Amino acid sequence: MPSETPLSPDLPTESTPLRVLIVEDDPMMQLGLEQSLTVHPHITIVGQAEDGYMGVEAAKRLNPDLIVMDIGLPRLDGIAATQQIKAALPNVRVVMLTSHTTDQEIIASLSSGADAYCIKGASVDRLLKAIAAAAEGATYLDPQIGRQVLQHLTPPTPSGNIANLSQRELEVLKLIVEGYSNPEIATKLYLSANTVKTHVRGIMNKLSVDDRVQAAVVALRSGLV
Repeated sequence: MPSETPLSPDLPTESTPLRVLIVEDDPMMQLGLEQSLTVHPHITIVGQAEDGYMGVEAAKRLNPDLIVMDIGLPRLDGIAATQQIKAALPNVRVVMLTSHTTDQEIIASLSSGADAYCIKGASVDRLLKAIAAAAEGATYLDPQIGRQVLQHLTPPTPSGNIANLSQRELEVLKLIVEGYSNPEIATKLYLSANTVKTHVRGIMNKLSVDDRVQAAVVALRSGLV
């Protein structure tokens, strides 16, 4: 994978590294991912698997914090593997890293429980952003497919609306739509991480939505972005 950008500083920085399992059938891609991720001091690769069934077994055996998962896997595809892993280990985060970009595959991946969707060929920095977002419990959509996904999601019917948001909440919401994680938003707006979390909760409460993706849908449908 290209590595022209610096490693993202937004991954968890506590003493315990993020334990990552790679599920990928292409040996060269496996090697590239391992080399790109292991240089980051807050990531530890705990295992690799070459097909969906092996990925499910490895996840149950290793109980990683996060899985980087391809879709086009032998025997059991990444979507079905993610569904099985999430059923057994709901707290494990899954980042889809794939060349598949059809509406059906994207929506099926998110419906199976994937926490992030990143396109192969993107920079290492973008993958690290996806990993950081998933690690903190957020949803990350690659900018290449973000609007493609959101236009096919049925937005909730909010009891509130965009007009109820403060100017600062609007600024935060715009950055959410653009795919920024909480730490990135904090840096861009010169706020603390806790303040950003407070704003995100306020946005979701005012828009009567349950998560960041739904908030982004409301923003897009309202013409905010």
